[in-house]
Amino acid sequence: MSPTPKQPVTDDSIKVRQVNHYQFSWVAGEPGRPGTWTLQLVLDQGAWEEVLTLDSQDADNLQHLLSTSETVFYDVPRRTLMFGTTAAGHQ
Repeated sequence: MSPTPKQPVTDDSIKVRQVNHYQFSWVAGEPGRPGTWTLQLVLDQGAWEEVLTLDSQDADNLQHLLSTSETVFYDVPRRTLMFGTTAAGHQ
């Protein structure tokens, strides 16, 4: 039986990345319409970036979570932020 060939690790093959920096931006909407919030995530020391479009309540909640969480990860294909880590067996 021959060994299975190993696939090279590429930027696209890494699914979960650590958030190192973030920046919120706000763009004004049309007169009388709400503006648009964006959140730029810098992942794995700049190896990847992601920009999310948010409503004002999500922006407020995420700013709080990002500023108080020691470790934050981002699942790229699922577009999911994960806050903090806890060792197994600890609360």
